[in-house]
Amino acid sequence: MTRIVTRTCSPVDADILTRHGLHPVLARLYAARGVCLPDEIETGLARLVPPVALKGCEEAAVLLADAIQHRRRMLVVADYDCDGATACAVAVRGLRMFGGQIEYLVPNRFEYGYGLTPEIVALAARSASGKPELLITVDNGIASVDGVEAANALGIDVLVTDHHLPGDELPAARAIVNPNQPGCTFPSKCIAGVGVMFYVLLALRAELRRRGAFGDAFPEPRLDGLLDLVALGTVADVVKLDGNNRVLVAQGLQRIRKGKMQPGIAALFRAAARDARSASGFDLGFALGPRLNAAGRLSDMSLGIECLTTDDIGRAWDLAQQLDTMNRERREIEAGMQQQALDDLSSIDPDGATTITLFNPGWHQGVIGIVAGRLKEKFHRPSFTFALADDSGQTVKGSGRSIPGFHLRDALDLISKREPNLIVKFGGHAMAAGLTLAAADVPRFTAAFEAVGREWLSEDALSRTVETDGELEDAYFTPQFVEMLDAAVWGQGFPAPVFSGEFDIASQALVKDKHLKLQLVRGRQRFNAIWFNHTDTLPARTTVVYRLASDTWNGVSRVQLIVEHAAS
Repeated sequence: MTRIVTRTCSPVDADILTRHGLHPVLARLYAARGVCLPDEIETGLARLVPPVALKGCEEAAVLLADAIQHRRRMLVVADYDCDGATACAVAVRGLRMFGGQIEYLVPNRFEYGYGLTPEIVALAARSASGKPELLITVDNGIASVDGVEAANALGIDVLVTDHHLPGDELPAARAIVNPNQPGCTFPSKCIAGVGVMFYVLLALRAELRRRGAFGDAFPEPRLDGLLDLVALGTVADVVKLDGNNRVLVAQGLQRIRKGKMQPGIAALFRAAARDARSASGFDLGFALGPRLNAAGRLSDMSLGIECLTTDDIGRAWDLAQQLDTMNRERREIEAGMQQQALDDLSSIDPDGATTITLFNPGWHQGVIGIVAGRLKEKFHRPSFTFALADDSGQTVKGSGRSIPGFHLRDALDLISKREPNLIVKFGGHAMAAGLTLAAADVPRFTAAFEAVGREWLSEDALSRTVETDGELEDAYFTPQFVEMLDAAVWGQGFPAPVFSGEFDIASQALVKDKHLKLQLVRGRQRFNAIWFNHTDTLPARTTVVYRLASDTWNGVSRVQLIVEHAAS
């Protein structure tokens, strides 16, 4: 059962925003998302929380400034998703601006796993350019207790920059920058890994200013040139877009629309057939992000990071094309796995369970997280999918996605305490997490996961709720209105506008056997609409949940409705 509900909106807050000069519909949308003061919609860089509020930032700045001034060899240890890739690119580009000797290492996820492990430290120590004197983790490291210990034993300092939730023990690094570490009062707890690294660079610049490092011979570098990377990583990592993150994303999009972006970002827009001049968060999250993530899922992220760090336009285009090809391959693998997962569920009634756990030895571990997300969306249940971790067949890796009200990492933590020796290692967030365990223990984990689900999830929580912004007046079905909506920053925790209303279905037909193309009628108006990846026909009149998009053909722009849900 799916309930369609309209977001509540304070008329007083909406009126205040309207009197401030905001379009009345935009004011209503913002008020429904908790914005009640005009300055909360401002996205200038002056609105950023200062770096001094981020625990460990000043210590990191001193460590990096010393390394730069003493020309110490630094090495970034990156993660293999889009947030990790952009954070690595920000670190490399930013530290080189300040004169740092910096290289990067991209561990192959299938050989070395996640985080700064002792094996990765050993690999870094054998670097062709010489043993690094300082390792910098980006988007990882907060759980790398053993890895940092191994680096310390080799005389290598470690700076951890991360945003993931810490465990009971913190690594013995020279400095840790993580808004979620104990004692950190930084208000934007949901900042992405790339945002953390950007903040470290802001603090480093301030430290170098204090040391008098800048002058005519060495002008102070501008860091706003990195904001396209920060915006991409922030949106692609699906972190909550609180006020601070909205500033970072808005500033990055502003630069992209003006053509001020890295060659790799421009090449990815071109490969995705998207117009950077009208870039939106949707483009970053659903066009560029997946192409970068495909490298980390199917191979390693070195292609993606090189694409983001090269200044050679031709090389960037070549790499973007390779990433586009990988993304097509990823989609094919994912589609096959998703169908297999649905086939596996055909003999199971998901309504009789609170969770979903599936394991197939033939699945590709790089894509299991996406399939878990698809299952979660289809059945509205916390879902884990598992694949073999290596050729031995003894160990599996699982990736999970959750629903509102069920904190996935906390669930794994509880299972690890209830079932000692079941989980080898785990980590993640409220809505996404990963773990490793013995292949023989998958049934045991399935039972333990379901037990937590039965304790934590009520019947209401297991009922899907589709939140909308209610009816949209006929006057606003215009390309100009769509352009205004697209210019704003929307994303996780600050959802893009979704409207609902009753329509007559004038016609409906399948496109490519998998998308439902519709003509909707309301009053005297007729609208083109499409429901992607949906094949069931609709009744003659129904309530439709939709978002607006602009469809341009032969230079003429028309409004198209993208259907998200319809009452059957």
